[in-house]
Amino acid sequence: MKITDHISQAKDTLVSFEVLPPLKGRTIQSIYDHLNPLMEFKPSFINVTYHRSETMFKKKGDGTFEKVEVRKRPGTVAICAAIKNHYNIDTVPHLICGGFSKRVTEDALIDLNFLGIDNVLVLRGDAAKNETNFEPEPDGHAYAVDLLKQVVNLKNGIYQEEDIKNGEKPDFCIGTAGYPEKHFEAPNLQTDLLHLKDKVDAGADYIMTQMFFDNEKFFQFVKDCRAIGITVPIIPGLKPLTNKKQLTILPKIFHVDIPTDLSDAISKAKTDQDVEEIGTKWLVQQSKELMAFGVPVLHYYTLGKPKVIYNVVKEIK
Repeated sequence: MKITDHISQAKDTLVSFEVLPPLKGRTIQSIYDHLNPLMEFKPSFINVTYHRSETMFKKKGDGTFEKVEVRKRPGTVAICAAIKNHYNIDTVPHLICGGFSKRVTEDALIDLNFLGIDNVLVLRGDAAKNETNFEPEPDGHAYAVDLLKQVVNLKNGIYQEEDIKNGEKPDFCIGTAGYPEKHFEAPNLQTDLLHLKDKVDAGADYIMTQMFFDNEKFFQFVKDCRAIGITVPIIPGLKPLTNKKQLTILPKIFHVDIPTDLSDAISKAKTDQDVEEIGTKWLVQQSKELMAFGVPVLHYYTLGKPKVIYNVVKEIK
């Protein structure tokens, strides 16, 4: 079932969760253990992140170094299929530009179609750890809008091999990313909004936002989107604060602001348990305000903290 169908058929605000693929060497059971408590809330869908490979240099016996590509969290497509089968729930794999060619992307989309997975979230992804700026793969996409157009082309039966005629037309529901505080590479918020509209005009069915901690910024983001003609559903992405390090890590990595009231309270906390309690209360209040605002879905980035998310959703449901 498509995300847009879940939204159109809902009577109340829906809940969804996002998980990381396990590190290579771990089993799917680690995902089930993570999700099992959260299934009490009957989430409408589960997102699974995609991770590009990393370049590493391994020392050989002769003292020289060999360049190797390692993907530490493989298996997004398979994990989505496993979750869908295990819980009978819709899953949303992330598709990224970084580290993937157009043909590899097409093969992943074909696999998803075979597995009955009809939702994808299209993202550019981050630059490789050894790169200052994002560099696409040879025959890959430099921008999310181009990856999105490839998915739309496949929906129309247009494959990378031009000799494929009358091919299957997988009917994917396509999500794209939005940034209430703008993408860090955009020169200003207005330019970023116009790029977002380009993605919606190209075929995105809904928007999933980057995390934020100030609801007023999300409310203004929605207002600005509607003002320029973006009419698709906008889903807020939410994450709890659980330790003091996040006060510097999250702004640095994700380029988000942390409100003064929240940062002051966390700075005064004596333990991570205290921080977790503060972060939980803040996220509960955020969630309640967003529900009152009328958001279609509350999407929680669980990412190793299912207990915190459980406590938040238990409070609002």
